[in-house]
Amino acid sequence: MPLIFDLALTHIAGRGRQTLVAVIGVAVGVGFSIAMAALMQGGQDDFVRQLVDTMPHVDITDEQRTARRQPAEDAFATVAISGLRPRDDRRGIINPTAATSWLESWIPGRFAASLKTQGVIRFSSREVGAAIIGIEPERESGVSPIVGNFVEGSFSALAAGGNNVLIGDTMASRLGAGFGDTITAVSAEGLSRNFKIAGLFHTGTTARDEGEAYVLLKNAQILSARPNAINEIRIKLDDPDRAPAVAQRAEAELGYKAVAWQEANESILEALVVRNVIMYTVVGAIMLVAGFGIYNIISTITHEKARDIAIMKSLGFPESDMRRLFLLEGVAIGAAGSVLGGLLGVSMTYALSLVRFEIAATGQEMTRLPIAWSLMHYVIASAFALGSAAVAGYLPARRAARLNPVEIIRGAS
Repeated sequence: MPLIFDLALTHIAGRGRQTLVAVIGVAVGVGFSIAMAALMQGGQDDFVRQLVDTMPHVDITDEQRTARRQPAEDAFATVAISGLRPRDDRRGIINPTAATSWLESWIPGRFAASLKTQGVIRFSSREVGAAIIGIEPERESGVSPIVGNFVEGSFSALAAGGNNVLIGDTMASRLGAGFGDTITAVSAEGLSRNFKIAGLFHTGTTARDEGEAYVLLKNAQILSARPNAINEIRIKLDDPDRAPAVAQRAEAELGYKAVAWQEANESILEALVVRNVIMYTVVGAIMLVAGFGIYNIISTITHEKARDIAIMKSLGFPESDMRRLFLLEGVAIGAAGSVLGGLLGVSMTYALSLVRFEIAATGQEMTRLPIAWSLMHYVIASAFALGSAAVAGYLPARRAARLNPVEIIRGAS
């Protein structure tokens, strides 16, 4: 085996310029693949992180996933029901105290109950349709993404009591209102109440900044004429990946629809899977192109060393040694390219992590490209490189092993 190594090294060193070009080709492919994977994975991780941070991990509402089973269906084997109209029930989640106490006994995280009702916010002669959300500030601070997004006032102002309201800065701009002004909230039931703007938030999500108003839970219950009612429980878990199991258990026990964040964003997560498939397909294509360079070198060496191969076989070297020799040369070029490509990948990834740019919508806020540093990117890129190098080296190696030494020595080929 050491002799095979020596021969392989001699063949590679004998064509130094071509070998260097092939190694550089593999290195560039590996380096760009690593940088691209780091950038795409970083963007995906950042997107999922924002998705998880800005929405509840489990959302329990007063809806039913399926229509309630009718008594006639239990009494008779065959029943056809048509024209069924659900009962008009505005109570929300029945017995909310018992529901929240049960959740508090086992939920591995935090949760907050709220009452959401549709209404209109008025100021002067202007009005804006909005979701009026009644919350308990102490619990809401553990699950709400708006707590740290205030441009004027603060979330804690709502906990001071009184008729205070928190609205988005976009809604305030549309109304022509400002911090400290008094606005009027009118519910769908026709009830109205005046509130003082105690805080303006900006989340960057248009639907929230111009369409949500937060008041104390008791004020929302008065506006909607639903005393002691809630219609939503939002849960933030210590481990977001446990959301499906928590949602399943909560729905089975409470009987209300519980949606995990994975279910709510199923189409987005499926698109990310397709995106990853495309990314690694591109990586494979880059490595395949680099493999052609290795194939050309090994094929050329095989052709030029035909007489050497004949002499070696005549001296007793088996076909397996010939295959091993040229396959080793291809893998050696791929390994050298992988090492250099790994260093190039580190350099390019670090350079990308230093890129800063300004988002126009956020004024002077500067941000960086989302980069994911993962050893798996290097392993996958190197595996593709070594795999393509092995295939590129095997094809000429198999041809070299089949050469007839007698015909070569006689000059038949």
